[in-house]
Parts: sequence; C-alpha cells; structure tokens
Amino acid sequence: MKISVVISTFNNEKQIETCLKSVAWADEIVVVDDGSTDKTLEIVKKYTSQIYHHKSVGYVEPTRNFAIKKAAGDWILIVDADEEVPESLAKKLRAIADTSSEITHVLLPRKNMIFGKWIQHTGWWPDHLIRFFKKGSVTWQDEIHSIPKTTGESMTLDGESNGLIHHHYQAITQFLHKNLEQYAPQEAKELLEKGYRFSAVDVIRFPTREFLSRYFAREGYKDGLHGLILSLLMAVYHFVIFLHLWEANKFTQVDEKTLSKNIKDEANSMKKEFIFWFNKQQVDKAATPLKKFLLKVKGKLQ
Repeated sequence: MKISVVISTFNNEKQIETCLKSVAWADEIVVVDDGSTDKTLEIVKKYTSQIYHHKSVGYVEPTRNFAIKKAAGDWILIVDADEEVPESLAKKLRAIADTSSEITHVLLPRKNMIFGKWIQHTGWWPDHLIRFFKKGSVTWQDEIHSIPKTTGESMTLDGESNGLIHHHYQAITQFLHKNLEQYAPQEAKELLEKGYRFSAVDVIRFPTREFLSRYFAREGYKDGLHGLILSLLMAVYHFVIFLHLWEANKFTQVDEKTLSKNIKDEANSMKKEFIFWFNKQQVDKAATPLKKFLLKVKGKLQ
C-alpha cells in the first residue's frame, strides 16, 4: 500500500527541513502552503515537487481536506511542519498499511516538546490524534481544533516509541502570538455561532476551570514549573476568549450588585474545587496506605 504524507506550511523555514527528512521514506510528500514569505518553499522543493497553495485562514483545519484531495496514496499521514516522525513510528505505520485490512484510521500519540521539555502531563500526553488513515475514511471540519469525522474501525497506538514528535512552543512570545492573537478570536467566533449566551461570570469561570483541569485533573503538577506555567498560560488564553465574547456583545455592562454576587458565588464554587483537587493531589502523593487514609479523612472534614 502506498503512503502519502501531507504537510501544511506557513513560514516554517526553521522547522520544515527536520520534518521533511523524517518522512523521506514515504511514497509521496504533498505540501500545501498558506502563503509563506520566508525560505520555506525553497527548502520544500528539495524534497518534493508536489507543492500547492491555499488561502490562509490562520489555522490548519480548512487546509487539510484540500491537501488530502491532492494525495494519491492509499494511506494518508498528516504531519505538521513543526513535527517529525521517528524511525520507530515510520516502521509501525508501514506495517499497519501493509497488513491491517480492517483498520481505516489510526490515533497516534504525540510528544509535545514545550519550552525545552517533553510535557508528559498537563493534557499534552499522550495527546492522541487521528493522523494516519485510509484515504476517504477521514474528513476534517472547518472549525478550529475540531475532531475529524471518520468511518470504519480505528486503532490507537501507545508508547513513547510510537510518538509523533511535536516541536511545539519554543518561546513565550510564540505561545502568546498563536493562542491570544490567532486562536482566541476564532474560538470566540465559533462559540457565538454555536449559540453561546453571554455571562459575566465566565470572566472567572473560563480561566479558572481551565487551570483546574490542566494543573490538577490532568496532573500538570507532575510537570513541575513547566506544568504550573502552562496551566496558567492556558487559563490566560481562556480569559482572552472571554474578552472577545464580551467585545462581540458590545462590551455589555453589569451593575455592581449583580457582578459582586456572581463573583462571590463563583468564588465559593471554585474554592470547593480547589480544595478537592489539592487534597486529591496530596492523597495521590502519599507514601503509605495509612497516610493516604488519614488525608482522605481530613479532606472530608474540610
């Protein structure tokens, strides 16, 4: 079975060669560019002549269906320009394409390298994504960060050796630019299109729940300072989403009395959640069964 690698690019001159070298084993490499103005295409031309152009919308999903239509392989592997495919994963994918007749799409784990570290918690591992599939079995929606529609049977790969390596955020400015300037306005737009009804209390709820989810529920604390900072940055991202929703509602005003009550109610709710997750963290870290038991009792009494 032939495998086509599909890559979307936009001013990726610093990462694209690493990506292309890692997929040189494929039967075909298809690149769709969103209007690069640096040396990206100059580098790409050394590895493939199948280069197409697509109007940039600031995020990758609309580009993917266009790119897939240009690929001729029986199987499609989607790789971002800042990702690379390790040799161990390449061998696994080739074996699946040659032997797995019932499988139509495969979820790959992704190793997110953020600020110089492999983030193994905080919601970034195993970060399974549908990236390898038989042509025609997967279709992306145009919404940002959307889950593609699939047909047929799936397979999920696990383990570090099967991880797609993602050279994610390498600088704070990169994180802020992509999330606050590109993603947040689009997320707000899509929430409004889905019928979001403005609520002032979301100025607290959006960022706080994102932080609790990242740092506690998805064990961001196990990533040390990286986990704490990334959880806080994601909270800021959700705060900015709210700001765009507020702007779209013409900067809705809320009287002081109502706002104070909303903040008090939400703060009490969040306090309970913080205590719950903090106690659970302490229980999980307890060295002995007795200490776990005592911490559980203490948590119930609070």
